[in-house]
Amino acid sequence: MPLRLRTEMPEIKGITEWVNSEVSNEDLKGKPVLVHFWSISCHMCKVSLPDVNKIKEEYPELAVVGIHMPRSEKDLEIEPVKETIEKYELKHPQGIDNTHSVVDAFENEYVPAFYLFDPEGKLRHRSAGEKALSMLKTPLERVMNEIRQA
Repeated sequence: MPLRLRTEMPEIKGITEWVNSEVSNEDLKGKPVLVHFWSISCHMCKVSLPDVNKIKEEYPELAVVGIHMPRSEKDLEIEPVKETIEKYELKHPQGIDNTHSVVDAFENEYVPAFYLFDPEGKLRHRSAGEKALSMLKTPLERVMNEIRQA
């Protein structure tokens, strides 16, 4: 069963390798957070990566964390994942989760998938699949407006 709304953000730990920088739940406290699950073998994921960069630019106060979720044996190869991160100019922390530690903690089954947490660490939105990014827009604006008004 997927994470329920308003539940606490699961621990981000057990990552096989970090790219760009390592991040922990402690680092994310007090910030709105977008956790983005993707896979190198997922075409839709690659299509969404430039949009994830745009979100990061549009909302600089939003902490964005990418989690690479392997879907096959071939996806376990770290170098192609790093090359994809570089190709798509992903500058935010990228966790390569070859053991599915974070994937399992989030109870995530799909890519691309997006989990939006408010500064209190509560899940405010989750979406997955082809329309995931368009479904994220309104909840993201709502959380960001709450922060600006606080």
